[in-house]
Amino acid sequence: MLRLDHLAVSALTLDSGVAAVEAALGIALQAGGRHPQMATHNRLLGLGDLYLEVIAPDPAAPRPAWPRWFDLDRFAGPPRLTNWIARCDDLEAEIAASPPGVGRPMALARGNYRWRMAVPDDGILPFDSAFPGLIEWQGPAHPAQALDDCGLRLVRLEIGHPRAADLRAALAGRLDDPRVAIVQASTRTMRAEFDTPNARRQL
Repeated sequence: MLRLDHLAVSALTLDSGVAAVEAALGIALQAGGRHPQMATHNRLLGLGDLYLEVIAPDPAAPRPAWPRWFDLDRFAGPPRLTNWIARCDDLEAEIAASPPGVGRPMALARGNYRWRMAVPDDGILPFDSAFPGLIEWQGPAHPAQALDDCGLRLVRLEIGHPRAADLRAALAGRLDDPRVAIVQASTRTMRAEFDTPNARRQL
């Protein structure tokens, strides 16, 4: 089974992504870290049982010889919510049950965190990256546990796609989370609503 793990906001620079999310949600992001294998870095925000990351290419790291995850090499425009990531207990089994192109297992680490993630060869997840990235955490450590609770909670994650029915079918019986809604749309879209200590906000 898959469980919603975290959301990713992509940006050309980390500072611009952090500024956009803090302006939208009214809450300061917390420290993240670097991913040397992907030449990216991030900042984080706790959402209770999950978290949000702002992620961008790391200008201090050499560009990898392979495409970065979340299709960051082709990212353009303002910072925005681009990806959702689902947690699993058996990464190989979930890859086998997923559409082609979901990626191959890659072992990663940052500080005390150890995880494996399915990373597509071209950086692009199925359904124009509307399909979730797949992650398997190694051990009990998880970023959501270490982040301050700022009272921010995900209410709804709406994923729009021209092939919404096919996307729902690809996840049928694998993900059961009332916060996730896959809807018909003329183009791929992604929008998240949050309850904050002050008001309902969205990205």
